[in-house]
Amino acid sequence: CQPVPKPESRVEVCDLNPCPPRWKVSPAGPCSSSCGLGLAVQLVTCVQTLHGQEVLQEEHLCPVAEKPLTTVPCVIRTCSYEWSFSEWSECSTSCGNGIQTRQDFCLSSLTHKPVNPLFCRHFPKAIVLRGCSAGPCPEQEGTQSPGAQLQPVKPATHLPTAAAAPEHRHKDLGVPLSAGPQEQTKPSGGEEDTAKRSFLCVCGNLFLNATGIINMTGVESRDCTVTIGRPLREEISVTILESSLNCTAGEVVLFSGRMMWRTGCRKLPLSLINSRTNTLIVKQRVVLPGNGVILQYNSRTATKKYYQDCDQQLFGPQGEIVNPGQFPAERQGVVCRTFITVAPRQRISIRALKADLGPEGNQTHFNYILVRDVSTMRTVVFHGKKQFLWQSTGSQAEIEFHE
Repeated sequence: CQPVPKPESRVEVCDLNPCPPRWKVSPAGPCSSSCGLGLAVQLVTCVQTLHGQEVLQEEHLCPVAEKPLTTVPCVIRTCSYEWSFSEWSECSTSCGNGIQTRQDFCLSSLTHKPVNPLFCRHFPKAIVLRGCSAGPCPEQEGTQSPGAQLQPVKPATHLPTAAAAPEHRHKDLGVPLSAGPQEQTKPSGGEEDTAKRSFLCVCGNLFLNATGIINMTGVESRDCTVTIGRPLREEISVTILESSLNCTAGEVVLFSGRMMWRTGCRKLPLSLINSRTNTLIVKQRVVLPGNGVILQYNSRTATKKYYQDCDQQLFGPQGEIVNPGQFPAERQGVVCRTFITVAPRQRISIRALKADLGPEGNQTHFNYILVRDVSTMRTVVFHGKKQFLWQSTGSQAEIEFHE
């Protein structure tokens, strides 16, 4: 081309419109599990190229339907042990709402046989309890069973003696008669058969009287658990009147509360146990039929304050919790707790009908609801405006409302 004149070199702008925003995916982080199936988090952002540089944009400017996943599955190696579960049981009720349960066990991936659960203690375990519905109950539609309201137990103006009528003690507590079983007493004469049948049903009950006797001898189940509940500001003392436990066979009785734990078998008669708080769980494990203990319990004003003035104690099968409550202005900075205790054979479901803890993205350390499962001491934190459903593994739960 040498003989031909060369044109001048020049650059022209071909398109002034910027490229549309697009999704940008950063490399995934470490796997959440050291073995087995886990999740890795990858950062997904909305960017736009302007003048040759990527500029961060708001997410709504990128196509929502095309947004990549923020978590991706990952596997580092096969786990030697893992949790396995049985099939779900049938619904506990033939109509209405009930529960389903399943058994969990630790499984070896090599032998495919159950092993000691300690081998699986570092792995998360799925739920073993869930709600179920067997359809409406025609005879109960539009009605409510007695004592179906979850009510705070009010402290008695005086603590009745053992000779006082059970219904008077329930009246002092401000709870329905059906909320707890009547006081158990020793049988006499022709009442022996009737009393014996009532003793067999003592397991799994919640006792709300100020004082009473609980006979746990002759129960059919190997494990028998009862709970004693009183208002806040009170504590419970238990005296073991009789014991026929066979210590060499491994029979034992366990006392547990929020601030104490004690187990024993030998030298039990006339020994005294103090709960230190307003609830006490008694669990008896026997091997030989007919063995067991007879307890007498009393309540009294607590020697030390273990609660805050804005705390609440609730007993009963169902009810409503509203926060914030009507507290004085000087207590607004205090974290108030709500304690829920039901019968040992029951479990607790907490459903948030309405929650407003600020914007979803503003998950600060100050605005949240904390729910604690007392039996496992595991806590769950809820943020934002989610209408969550929480279920316990035991019969006690605590709720804290932060800010």
